[in-house]
Amino acid sequence: MENEQLLKEVTAKAQVWLGDGYDEETRTEVKRMLDADDKTELIESFYKDLEFGTGGLRGIMGAGSNRMNIYTVGAATQGLANYLKEAFKDLPEISVAVGHDVRNNSRKFAEIVADIFSANGIKVYLFDSFRPTPELSFAIRHFGCQSGVNITASHNPKIYNGYKAYWEDGAQIIAPHDVNIIDHVNRIKSVKDIKFEGDKSKIQIIGADVDKVYLEKIKGLSLSPDVIERHKDLKIVYTPIHGTGVELIPDSLRNFGFTNIIHVPEQDVPSGEFPTVESPNPEVPSAMAMAIAKAKEVNADIVMASDPDADRIGCVIRDNSGEYVLLNGNQIVMILLNYIITRNKELGLLKGNEFAVKTIVTTETIKAICDAMGVRLYDCYTGFKWIAAVMRDNEDVLRYLGGGEESYGFLAETFVRDKDA
Repeated sequence: MENEQLLKEVTAKAQVWLGDGYDEETRTEVKRMLDADDKTELIESFYKDLEFGTGGLRGIMGAGSNRMNIYTVGAATQGLANYLKEAFKDLPEISVAVGHDVRNNSRKFAEIVADIFSANGIKVYLFDSFRPTPELSFAIRHFGCQSGVNITASHNPKIYNGYKAYWEDGAQIIAPHDVNIIDHVNRIKSVKDIKFEGDKSKIQIIGADVDKVYLEKIKGLSLSPDVIERHKDLKIVYTPIHGTGVELIPDSLRNFGFTNIIHVPEQDVPSGEFPTVESPNPEVPSAMAMAIAKAKEVNADIVMASDPDADRIGCVIRDNSGEYVLLNGNQIVMILLNYIITRNKELGLLKGNEFAVKTIVTTETIKAICDAMGVRLYDCYTGFKWIAAVMRDNEDVLRYLGGGEESYGFLAETFVRDKDA
């Protein structure tokens, strides 16, 4: 009886998607599910609404209220637009930055997001193509935006996509804005509530101009240019695993002064299919297999990889016996923070007002490093939005040196407020 009732409710919900306001492709897909003898796909696609949570949206792509598609993305954007107009009602113009990764439908979703914001009178800075997640965070701050949206499902399997919402500081949204946005999104009850017809005069395409400023800022983080000069021919194998780091990370390495960057050609192809890996996640050893094979072929010194939206970094180094070993996230954070703090001390830059941040599940060895160097350490909840919150709370009072988490995320700069490969 319960199954019959569920199927009845799901069928009624799906039939709404056959009506006005939905495009032909969506109507065809929904009709196929309704007509199928096996109703499993229909139920999974419509048994609930894809929820806009504190991290935005994330789900399997496809037609239906429980899927990532132009209508669920549209409702999220309309709700966010409505809240921005309420929260920044005194500003003469509200602006947002919009970016996306290499996943299937990401460009399409990003353009729809831009159209909806512009239709609501909001100025949009839209990247001309895929970009790393941290560059979207940078662009929000660079242009003085009030918010931003990045279309990405990070390192999830290829069937997924996602929608990350950011606030004016360039960080992912936390309280009270998260619950307020969710409330406004939940008020969107019909596709007719969504303003899909964009105002092109409100959309500014951005790209290489932002890349240039961003990369120069990254270069400014260098603490040992003399060391790079001595080791500029270090053999570095890098793979973007088909993702957004394909151009900017090699560009950044060259910008620092490294000259021997070795690619994995098969994985330099941007693709939402991620054809050479089971999972495009540098935490998974199999995702690094091709890069390690290339390293063995050329006798490389180090292997680096970024996930599809280039916010996570994976590193493979040689152990004492010359074997290539994958560092875990705790080790990466320890190495980077220890270097940054030690080098700051050597340069006479430690003044006693410095701090670092880690999440509560990240190794306590970092506390020993900070204590030994007289650097204050903050612990926070898991997720970079909480590291960004600590940064915001200490802005103009203490000097941020770095922060990270065990899931392969690190941030060495203040002009970005999300992890940055």
